[in-house]
Amino acid sequence: MDRVWAEVAVAATKTPSHSTELGAALLSAAMALPCIMGAAHAESAPEKGTLSFKFLNYQERQQLGKDTAVGGAPLSGYSGASAFDERIRVKASATNIMLPLNAEWSMSGTLITDSISGASPAYHTQALSGMKDFRRAVDTSLTRYLPNGTLTVGMSHSGENDYVSRAVSVLTTQVSEDKNTTWTAGLGLNRDAIQPANFIVTHEQKKGADLLLGVTQVFSMNDIVQVNLGHYSGHGYFSDPYKIYDERPRDRQHQTFQARWNHHVAAWGGTSRLAYRYYTDTWGIRSHTLDAEWVQRLGSDWRVAPLLRLYSQNAARFYVEVDPRIAPFPPSPLPSAVHFSEDQRLSAFGAITMGLKVTRQLNVDTSVDVKVEQYGQKAVWKFTGVGSQGLAPFYARSIQVGITHAF
Repeated sequence: MDRVWAEVAVAATKTPSHSTELGAALLSAAMALPCIMGAAHAESAPEKGTLSFKFLNYQERQQLGKDTAVGGAPLSGYSGASAFDERIRVKASATNIMLPLNAEWSMSGTLITDSISGASPAYHTQALSGMKDFRRAVDTSLTRYLPNGTLTVGMSHSGENDYVSRAVSVLTTQVSEDKNTTWTAGLGLNRDAIQPANFIVTHEQKKGADLLLGVTQVFSMNDIVQVNLGHYSGHGYFSDPYKIYDERPRDRQHQTFQARWNHHVAAWGGTSRLAYRYYTDTWGIRSHTLDAEWVQRLGSDWRVAPLLRLYSQNAARFYVEVDPRIAPFPPSPLPSAVHFSEDQRLSAFGAITMGLKVTRQLNVDTSVDVKVEQYGQKAVWKFTGVGSQGLAPFYARSIQVGITHAF
């Protein structure tokens, strides 16, 4: 699940669906990312296939005040002090299978289902309204192993009651003769159909293209570094139809830079994993993410991995700040404003994630793991400058359990 909370925090990069695809984002990242910092790609397909299953339980909480409304009414049972109210809840499962077809080919498929329920604010952190949704996603890929690299072609489909997403991708790697350098290039195209249940809009679409360029370098037996550059260009409906005063530009581009460094300390039997990610887009959002993780082996069967993630972003240029003079009512955008949003996810804030993952190797082919993460978000945690004021602190907790078997 590396980087996933940064992805969720910059939630404007997600779909405008009220479910925000949290379950799928968390589980797909959990199942796909662990291999990205491994050694250079093999020149032939793996000898064994793998079957993995993961289950996620995710819960959001918002610290509420006396003026916070739930479903348009004051918070019931309010005693005069700040309280916590449960927001989005996600229960998701993901099943992944990878099969080597022969020495040169392998195929992979992932099925993700998530059930999402709870309440989401109509503006800022106010006016929570109930919601419920179910989503199913399928990802498939076919990989060709070449003498000095790989070529992977993938397709995906995701559907819920108000949002359907389809995507295709191509990813290629090239390995140097000494096997110490791997170059990566990828292209992804997606097309989404949007039909919100409240009929604010009908038959809307969003199209986008992702480009990835990266290099992974083995510097020593104990050090490996990876650098990735990403570019996204999209056009279509980016607004959130379930929020008040939300009219976003119909074009968006963003760039990302990410650097990772894994360092193994043989004397301790552990490995540090450090990462930095910078994000910038045409909406004016700039964000920084710092990741630190330590993977410690305990005997031959156990691994323990604590992690810490720090995140900070500034607000989108069209974000409408809270107006304390009229709270808890939503401030009206300026009459001349073409674009505007009161979505908390587009505000200026900082976030901290702390987590722990424990893995047990049951035998040579089977392992189980449990991962717990706690996420917190506040305006005052922004790295530099002043965060958006007047927003209630936001918290989330996730518990993930999984099992992987090679055959």
